Amino acid sequence: MQHPGERPALRPVNKMPGATPTDSLPRSVAQSAWARLVARAPLARAIDAFLRGVSQVVFQDHLPCALLILLAVAWAAYDGRHPALLGGAVLATVIATLTARLLGANAALLRRGLFGYNGMLVGIALPTFLSSSPALWACIVLGALLSTVAMLAFITLLRPWRLQVLTAPFVLITWCLLLAAYPFARLPGAGLPAPVLAHAASIDPSLPFTVQDTLLAALRGVAQVFFLPDAASGALILAGIAVASRRAALAAAAGSLLSLAVAWLLGADRAATLAGLYSFSAVLTAVALGDALGGPGPRAATYAAFGVIATVIVQAALNTLLAPLGIPALTMPFVLTTWLFLLARRLARD
Repeated sequence: MQHPGERPALRPVNKMPGATPTDSLPRSVAQSAWARLVARAPLARAIDAFLRGVSQVVFQDHLPCALLILLAVAWAAYDGRHPALLGGAVLATVIATLTARLLGANAALLRRGLFGYNGMLVGIALPTFLSSSPALWACIVLGALLSTVAMLAFITLLRPWRLQVLTAPFVLITWCLLLAAYPFARLPGAGLPAPVLAHAASIDPSLPFTVQDTLLAALRGVAQVFFLPDAASGALILAGIAVASRRAALAAAAGSLLSLAVAWLLGADRAATLAGLYSFSAVLTAVALGDALGGPGPRAATYAAFGVIATVIVQAALNTLLAPLGIPALTMPFVLTTWLFLLARRLARD
């Protein structure tokens, strides 16, 4: 998240080291026509901000990337016969963006979609963990609205440390709504994990994975950023990131593979590892430290790799901590690890 007066935290698409800045690149006819329409029509501006909010989940400010992500969500909703995934994602992104506009949020940040991505994650997480009902849709609207309020609050809170907000608003609001499902009978948490006490794990003798297992699990790790369970959705999301930034796509793929290796070496549950549940936060950490918020070169890549390893450890720790409460860790491992590594790097530079 970029604060006023700071250097951009989320770089414009394709503004990679050694590349020509995006603004000076020749635009396609379609891009130019769309830019003119956005400049003239309020509805086009609203659609543009909505789409950028979708792509900002993976640190991209890029419309084709957003369209491929929405296609991935649509496929998962169709394949899993769960249309609420797509409906919740669209509704919550729109509500979060409109709320920011009504509250007078920074216009430049609004145009870049930076008030939409937390709302989108709320809108797709709640149908994943809560049963379909009128109360669910009320929670999606409320959660999207509150994600923007939380976003503005976190900007103020983190400004002295010059830290980006990341997905902290999404995690805070979704945790509150999921915990509220326990005392509220009209808000059943059918998809929530059963509350359990911590217990020692045992190594599965069927490990290691085959090459096919590894590739599919790596794609699922990318898809799980959006709570999508299938590899096809992961491939579409990775393609969308690649359209926006090849380096970001490489970071995402490498982060997913490295997190798989770490989870396997440490003896994590095989089913959870294959489902990408130890990888999605690591994917976001890899993109953040290895591309969006980090510099080029092997030194930065090594730092990002350590961040990925740390994220897997934090994931396991938070899974243990939250298991008795019966709620998932969501992307908090990514948030905590990335904040830690950004602060450490800033101190080292200062």
